[in-house]
Amino acid sequence: MDAVAALIAITLNAGTPLLLAAIGIVINERSGVVNLGTEGMMLVGAVVAFGATLASGQYWIGFLAGAVAGALLASLFAALAVGLMTNQFATGLALALFGAGISTFIGTTVQGDTLPGRMADGVPILRELAFVGPALFAHHWMVYASLALAATVAWFLFATRGGLVLRAVGESPESAHALGYPVRRIRWAALAFGGACAGLAGAYLSTIYTPLWSEGIVAGRGWIALALVTFATWRPGRVLLGSYLFGGVTMLQFYLQGAGIDIPAQWLAMTPYIATIVVLVLISRDPRWIRLNMPAALGKAFSPHGLP
Repeated sequence: MDAVAALIAITLNAGTPLLLAAIGIVINERSGVVNLGTEGMMLVGAVVAFGATLASGQYWIGFLAGAVAGALLASLFAALAVGLMTNQFATGLALALFGAGISTFIGTTVQGDTLPGRMADGVPILRELAFVGPALFAHHWMVYASLALAATVAWFLFATRGGLVLRAVGESPESAHALGYPVRRIRWAALAFGGACAGLAGAYLSTIYTPLWSEGIVAGRGWIALALVTFATWRPGRVLLGSYLFGGVTMLQFYLQGAGIDIPAQWLAMTPYIATIVVLVLISRDPRWIRLNMPAALGKAFSPHGLP
């Protein structure tokens, strides 16, 4: 039972950065914009959050700084892809490369530093319970905040007028514009929110998950989060389940090694990426299924003046 509780705990821990990043991508893509720069925003959020926490001694300041850094990078993407109508895919890839480079440059100043200690994680009293305590109630508050965020986004998208407008912009920006909605501003706000979520995901990685800064600390999680959103058909509830599924696969290598199973470490390290490829292959077998679920205007630029 202790081993099962530990496996549940590490799955929740590993799935949290994926969940945070993927929820932001859901909002981005529901507005009709594809931002492939999640990896870069997570890296910048990670290094900024680590540096801010190190300088201030306060973890909440680190999370705030990481979210702001991610939102600023997303706003840069919005200025190009939404404002100037550059190609969304090329701009997103450029943002991912830019984020990787600038995070490496900034990170040289904090390489090898250690963060201050923090109070015990989890919910008091409940974390002392047998099995459910270490499995469910001994986590950092950001784990529970990510669950609340997923529920809030699901409620916003499907139970509020604002969510309806956002989905309308992603389905038919021309119709939304004709009804008087500011399509570009809505998309810009959606991208800023997605960037803040990516920054929070990076902040969690560098301050809680592995409390240190190292180059490439995100290790492809931004790309996995992008695949996860398609796998979950742009629905927050499915994103939640998928994040923990991928988180469990990510941690499987350590669990199997701890159990004494003789599998080369290189093969175990490949498992998250193999799982991502398998999922993409499976969902690509039926293009109609993807078309029925994806926002109709996803990846398409919009001009209020009718320009191409």
